[in-house]
Parts: sequence; structure tokens; C-alpha cells
Amino acid sequence: MSDFTNTLDLFLQYLIVERRLADNTVNAYHSDLSFFLSFLSRQKITTIVAVSPTHIQDFFLDCHRRGITNRSNGRRLAALRTFFSFAVNRQIISTTPLAFIDAPKTGQSLPKGLTIAEIDELLLPAPKETLLSLRNQAMLHLLYGTGLRVSELVSMPVSACNLTNCHVRIMGKGGKERMVPFNETTKEKINTYIERARPLILKGGSSRLLFVTSRKKGMSRGRFWQIIREMAAACGINKSVSPHMLRHSFATHLLTGGADLRAVQ
Repeated sequence: MSDFTNTLDLFLQYLIVERRLADNTVNAYHSDLSFFLSFLSRQKITTIVAVSPTHIQDFFLDCHRRGITNRSNGRRLAALRTFFSFAVNRQIISTTPLAFIDAPKTGQSLPKGLTIAEIDELLLPAPKETLLSLRNQAMLHLLYGTGLRVSELVSMPVSACNLTNCHVRIMGKGGKERMVPFNETTKEKINTYIERARPLILKGGSSRLLFVTSRKKGMSRGRFWQIIREMAAACGINKSVSPHMLRHSFATHLLTGGADLRAVQ
């Protein structure tokens, strides 16, 4: 870990000389980063460039298991974020592994992603196929396979989904449009839903939205959250699964698999 230690020394000098922080503040940074360094050593991570989002996540899970408070974890997260931003600015590393890690709110734990094995379980077809299970599977595959926000998913019009070229057109924040690709499996799930389930759910009615309920309306965010939790419980996943967790898992799994950070962002 000599390169991490060297970078830490440079970082502490930067805090003292350039930012002129108080001794107590610098010591707090040193303590929090040294604690993280000890964790990496136990994981046999030997270089700073080898630190991935998964290592960051595992570190805070370890902190949680040790009973460390969210306030302390929030401080450590801030220290890590500042440290890795410094390393990027000094071109020691090309990207920060903390891009998709959010600060914990009071009373909440840090974001916990699902493992790839848990995702595989969640994406398996329902034991008993129904119209709603076909819809839910299509929604789940599209959400995880694209990293969409749940608000974007439930409000998506039929016209935004291109099954020929396997992408969805999303109008994001600030009116910015983006094209998000999905794979063949997701295409098959959506196509099956459109052909076999959607017309029967609508009962002869119509809707501009892709994913509909029996009331011929779109689904609320809260209802989709509830559906995901029910599906996770049926799979034996003992986590409080949410749409945001799927989005976080999507990003983490891509980065762990070697995807470019800027492309994922």
C-alpha cells in the first residue's frame, strides 16, 4: 500500500499547506483514512487504483456491522470523497470509486446494493405466470438493465421504447434527452408483456403509458416499490429492496465489470 500511503501523505500536506485546515481537522482526516487503509490491507488490496465501488461499499458494511454510527460513517465518507477527488485532480487515478455512494441520512444506513446472485434470483420468472407477473418482470428487467430512475420507468410512454433497436428514449432533468440501450433478454420480457399481458390488463382500453394497471393508468412509484419488496421477499432476499437499490446495484455491477465511469454516469 506504499502508493496509497504516499498519496495520503501528499493529501495531508495539501490540507495543511493549501487549505490551511486546523490540526484537529487534519488529524480527523488522517484517522478516518488510516482506518480505511487498514480495511484495504485486510482485503489484500495493494494499490490505490485497485479500489473499486464494491470495496467502498464493503467497507461501510463492515463499519455498520461494527456498530459505527451513521454520523461517523458520514464523516468517513466525506473524508474518502475528498481524498479520492484529490487523487483524481493530481492524476494519480483517473476516476473516483465513490461516484455512486450517497451520504447516509440520519437514522438510515448507507446504501446497500444487491449481489449479482441476488439480482439473478430477483429476475427469475414468477413460479406462477400471471398478467401482472409478466408486467412486473418486464419493469424489473428494464429498471435493472438500464439504471433508469423509477419515476422515469413508471411514466414512460409506449413511444419511448424502441424494441427494434433495443433502447428507450428518456427525457431527463433539465429537459435533456438521452437514449439508453437494453439487452435482448429485456427486449424479450417487454415484448412478451406488450403482446400477451398489456392488452388484457387494459381490458380493451388504451393508454399512452407503457406500463399500466387495471385502472388503465400508470403505476405510482410507491406501488412499484411495494411490488419490488414483495418479489424480493418471495425470493428469500432479506434486504429492504428498493428501486434506488436496483439503480445503485446496476451502476456498481457495471463499474466492477470494468465499465467506464463517465459512460455509466
